[in-house]
Parts: sequence; C-alpha cells; structure tokens
Amino acid sequence: MANIKSIAKLAGVSVTTVSRVLNNHPYVNEATRQKVQHIMEKEGYKPNSSAVHLIKGQTDRVGVIVPNSHPYFQTILSGIMDEAAKSGYGTLLYQSRYETQEELKALQLLSTKQIDGLIFCSRALELEAIAAYAKYGPIVTCEYTENEQIAAVYTDHYEAFLKGIQYLIQHGHRAIGYCVGRPDSASSQARYLAYKTLLHEQGEVLHPEWIFTDCTEIKDGIRVIDTLMKMKERPTALLVTGDEAAAGVILRAQALGLRIPQDLAIIGFDNLPISEALGLTSIDQHLQEIGREAFRTFYNSRNVEVKDNAPSSKTVIPFELVERSSV
Repeated sequence: MANIKSIAKLAGVSVTTVSRVLNNHPYVNEATRQKVQHIMEKEGYKPNSSAVHLIKGQTDRVGVIVPNSHPYFQTILSGIMDEAAKSGYGTLLYQSRYETQEELKALQLLSTKQIDGLIFCSRALELEAIAAYAKYGPIVTCEYTENEQIAAVYTDHYEAFLKGIQYLIQHGHRAIGYCVGRPDSASSQARYLAYKTLLHEQGEVLHPEWIFTDCTEIKDGIRVIDTLMKMKERPTALLVTGDEAAAGVILRAQALGLRIPQDLAIIGFDNLPISEALGLTSIDQHLQEIGREAFRTFYNSRNVEVKDNAPSSKTVIPFELVERSSV
C-alpha cells in the first residue's frame, strides 16, 4: 500500500517535499509538484487526513455549540457556516441541550487538537470552566462576556431592551410586561436590569407576575396569554424576547378576541421571517451577522498566541427596531 515514504522514493524526492505538495506549499518547483502528483494518482495514494492535519498544525474545522434547533440559533449558525465556507473551513456541530457534559466534550476535542477552535452560540458552563481551554485554541461566545480569554460577538441586550420599552412608552403604554427564555442567562439579567431601571425612572410599580420565563416557542406564548387572561390587572403591552414566542402570544390573543395592538401591544426580538408574516414589530439583532463575525473572530485569532490575561476581542453588533403593526 502506498504511503508518503514510498511516494517520495518513487519520485526521487524527500518526504518533506511530498508533504509540501500535499499542503499546496508555494516553495515547490512546478515540475516536481506535477511529478509527485502523477505518482500519487498512479499509485492510488490517498493522504491520511490526520497526518495532513498534523503536518499543517490545524484541522480546518471549527466546532460550533448550539443548545437546540430553535430558529434563533439556526440563524446564527447559517452566518457561521456561510463565512466558514468562504475560508475553506468545515464546521463540526454539537447540540448541547444546555448540558454541561456535552459542552465539555466539545472543549476536550479542542484540547486534543481535533478542531481548531470553538464557537458557543449559547452556553450552560461557567465562563471560568470554558476559559481554561482557551490556551488550546480560539473560543468565541455569541454573548457578552467579561472574561478576557474568551472573545465575544454580541448584541447589547440592555440597550436593546431599553429601546423596546421606550418605544412602548412613546406609544402610551405604562403597564408593560415581558417574556424571556432562560431567566439566569446573561442576556436575561441585562434585560431585567433595563426593565427595572426604566420602570423606576417612570415611577411605575414593578409587577413580578408580568414577567414570564421559559418562553422560546409558540406554545409558550399561548401559555402567557392564558395566564394573563386570568389576571384582574394585566399589562397593555408585552416585550417578548423571541419572535416564536411572540407569534404564540399574537395567535392566542386573537383567538380569544383580543385586538392587536388596541388591547395588547407586542414587540418581539430577532426579526425572524415569522415576524414579517404576522406584522410583528421586532428588534432585529442581526443574528446572521453575529454568526459571520463570530467565525471571522475565530479565524483571525487562530495563529495568535493565547497568554494569561491577554484580552480577547469584544464586538458589538448593532440592533434596530423594525416597526410593523403590532404596536
């Protein structure tokens, strides 16, 4: 069976020269390159990918962690994959289901050089646990992190939430509730701070019962409306951080005879295609651009030596409020 040594012997060149041909190294005479390639074809030689990766010092693959197949993460992922394809990179996808052990498995592949870097679309692990692996390759999160060893590409959720609430206030609303996914995530905490701060500035009372958690899907929006309808005092507007859940709110509210926006105004987040179909005002985080920039950040950091306390990049992607008919 042909191997790199036998190819070198037949071509009358060194193993190093054959390796350079395999890796498209520029410093190889064209005649020599063609001779080596001809012999490889004649002998039916197929390079071992692991050996090639070892020679190159990289795998040309980046790991991407998504918790589930929600459209939010699929949109970020599409941006990552589009940008990766332009650079000749493959993506290795891990669906973590927010299980820390699954995230650790991906980090261990980074530490054993089976991937060149890792992009977290969302995470369950503590930042300190993730940062311990930064010495093995670039790690990028699609949320803000203060950890200097982890790069971040993100939306400013505090400012985005303020923008949404201010927009509702400008349209005459004072009784405002909101919906989020994971209540303990960094983005949800930023949103709560914005909500609490602005209500205080407006002299409004904070109603904990108007804050709904675990809202990510259409069925969750349905649950929110069913809960609201049982309240003696309910909000006139909802800021729903996810267009899928906001769609459930709209559909259930209309089914129960509520008028949108006269009886209930709604703002969504993400500006997914469903928001346009339903006339949903939504805050566009430019998720695809977050994904594209996350890959670019990884790609540009591949050959940068990671040192203790060396700051990694933090990139804010601008958001915009897209006005439709739900407010």
